[in-house]
Amino acid sequence: MALVDLYVCLIINGRRTFDQVPTTLQPAVQAELEALGLGTDGQPLS
Repeated sequence: MALVDLYVCLIINGRRTFDQVPTTLQPAVQAELEALGLGTDGQPLS
């Protein structure tokens, strides 16, 4: 989904926080970030 990818990129680049993502997209954005090995803050999971 294009909007999910957009928000993932914005979070990774520090332009948006996870809380700024619309609630309807948050589960998909979180899943995509985790698939990339990242947390909801866009930083690598430890």
